Amino acid sequence: MSAGKPTDAGVAIVASGVGVVIDGRAIVSDVAIEIRSGEVLALVGPNGAGKSTLLGVLSGDVRPTHGSVLIAGRDIRSLRHLELARLRSVLTQENQVSFPFTVNEVVEMGRSPWMKTAERENDAAAIEAAIRATDIAHLGERRYTSLSGGEKARVSLARVLAQAAGTVFLDEPTAALDLRHQEDVMRTARALAAEGRAVVVVVHDLSLAGAYADRVALIADGRLESTGTPLEVLTAERVERVYGLPVEVIITNNRPVILPVRGASGA
Repeated sequence: MSAGKPTDAGVAIVASGVGVVIDGRAIVSDVAIEIRSGEVLALVGPNGAGKSTLLGVLSGDVRPTHGSVLIAGRDIRSLRHLELARLRSVLTQENQVSFPFTVNEVVEMGRSPWMKTAERENDAAAIEAAIRATDIAHLGERRYTSLSGGEKARVSLARVLAQAAGTVFLDEPTAALDLRHQEDVMRTARALAAEGRAVVVVVHDLSLAGAYADRVALIADGRLESTGTPLEVLTAERVERVYGLPVEVIITNNRPVILPVRGASGA
């Protein structure tokens, strides 16, 4: 087993009473949540609800104004950057590379936390698996800066996967992707969970969350509105109340598909 993977199932991260205040405004308020190994947790909610800020707190990239976050039983604020990088990997919305590295070089960057450790023996296998999972083998010698937005998104995801951390945070990983690659990303998230990793993904498409997540955390106005299985959380009444839009929920294979209720004109 790779050194970055959890050695047993359980709770990877515990957040208690987390709040973030910026310029006097509460962005996240009193959130308590557990991130479990072996599952996909989808963070959903309207624009500006605080999803990305909460993900930043859970991953240790944003310092909370209130509350605490424990990762592997340790206060996340006490960890050095290198220690944290070996425990979790993060794909942010702004995950870009400005220098003209090749795609292969960018993916290899994901292995940097394991330099000077025995885990370096797994570099080639981790990189190969990440490239295969994101369907970018044909881009290997291309310069990152020459890629399309969707291609860059997949290469950035490959770098995160190559890091082989026990907990993986993905902030809107499907946003720039076509239908096929959206499904590929979510299937990859499920495969990571099947390996025993904890996966947290911010996603706007409620049907994607419903199809692939083990649990859904619905965020509204910085607060945790509801947490549970997709069927428990993504009800028509709750989605309409939070998003301000009437929806129809269709159950397919015991998973919810959320469709807006549109007028006769199709508006």
